[in-house]
Amino acid sequence: MQRARRSILPHPFLTFVLIVVWCLLAGGISLGTVVFGTILGLLIPQVTAAYWPDAPRRVHPVKITLYVLLVLWDILIANIEVAWIVLTKKNRDMRSIWVTIPLELRTPEAIAILAGTITLTPGTVTADMSDEGHCLLIHALNADDADAVRDDIKNRYERRLKEIFE
Repeated sequence: MQRARRSILPHPFLTFVLIVVWCLLAGGISLGTVVFGTILGLLIPQVTAAYWPDAPRRVHPVKITLYVLLVLWDILIANIEVAWIVLTKKNRDMRSIWVTIPLELRTPEAIAILAGTITLTPGTVTADMSDEGHCLLIHALNADDADAVRDDIKNRYERRLKEIFE
């Protein structure tokens, strides 16, 4: 039974996400939208299964949900902070810095989510990753201490992603 389910749903979470994203893109939920989203959600993982060399291990949905909520909260707060910086500070008062973040994460999915999280949060952007995938280069719009930025990202995001993916 488990083997049959895996062949139909090689990536159940991806199937769910595709259905939800299709409904959001369609602009509403109707029977046709959900049915077509389900068809896409079943078909796309089947077609792309060959490009996933390792099946993602099962992750705890509560931890993922908490991580997404944390990131959304941080995006909201960072938007307010960046707006305040832009409206009140002069260019000469801003202290933008480059920060190198050594990574403990090893799974490509977790590293990609970390880099995306950093870029999605206003005021920071992931600029580069080392060839070996052991470091990220981050640009921070306004920060006093590179070590504090590094420690904040490692404690706030990387630690949680490590719990989820590794």
